[in-house]
Amino acid sequence: MDETVAEFFKRTILKIPMTEMMTILKAWDFLSEKQLQNVNFQQRKESLVQDLVLLCEKKRASVHDAALLDIVCEDIDLFDMEQFKSSFKKILQRALKNVMVSFRDAEENAVWIRIAWGTQYRKPNQYKPVYVVYYSQTPYAFTSSCPLRSNIPLLGQALTVASNHHKIVKMDLRSRYLDSLKAIVFKQYNQTFETYNSTTPLQEKSLELDIHMDSRIIHENRIEKERVQRVTQETFGDYSQPRLEFAQYKLETKFKSDFNGDILAERKEPLRCLIKFSSPHLLEALKSLAPAGIADAPLSPLLTCIPNKGMNYFKIKDK
Repeated sequence: MDETVAEFFKRTILKIPMTEMMTILKAWDFLSEKQLQNVNFQQRKESLVQDLVLLCEKKRASVHDAALLDIVCEDIDLFDMEQFKSSFKKILQRALKNVMVSFRDAEENAVWIRIAWGTQYRKPNQYKPVYVVYYSQTPYAFTSSCPLRSNIPLLGQALTVASNHHKIVKMDLRSRYLDSLKAIVFKQYNQTFETYNSTTPLQEKSLELDIHMDSRIIHENRIEKERVQRVTQETFGDYSQPRLEFAQYKLETKFKSDFNGDILAERKEPLRCLIKFSSPHLLEALKSLAPAGIADAPLSPLLTCIPNKGMNYFKIKDK
């Protein structure tokens, strides 16, 4: 790939908003799913563009491929935000007599929506509105809690029709921090850290052990500490995690016993258990468990898969 084509790719990718980068690259369908998974979408845009141009160069991309990417970008630019607002508002007002909808344009092709719900006989309640953030040309919307749960299907329908998508994705993911939700949903956070070199020696720190302790014990402690640090870095990376406050696990299982006539074994209904981990910064707290000696490394995949799966609500059932 010559310099002219590389520059064309660079300029085309630079004009893509970060929140729509993954969507556009998938629509372009030139780079494979595996290649995109190995790209760190959390890094600075200039570095991301360089990585993507190198990938295109490895696949021997032509000027024709760059032109196709430019066409996909133009299709994204053709999205009419004003039409979206008008359609969204009409759908809600046709279904409900008393509803107030307000819009505010935000950065990166996003729009904030404020909805004050009313009923057939009551005016909109301005003190309990629902806030929605929608990013154009994506099947994702971020919403605050809805006081009237019966209106949630209507809200989803309005978003689906107005955005011209087949469906709006529902994810079991909650947080008070919009930037963290965006990082997880739009894959700007990546758990595949290919840039980490496991052969690079970790920075040694003083173990502050008793000078009279057996040297073999000191050596074993240092090796284990380095292993824990390496595994933790391979799992979480060396940068800050998206901010989530909790993860919830619902367990349903049948009691199993080798003894006949066991009361629990004869129970038809499964045993149900709910486990909830909470912290002001849950993922950072999980990241610190093994280095602090509180848990073994690596941690359970049920804890480390949260950003990758894009969920912090889990249901675990017997196979």
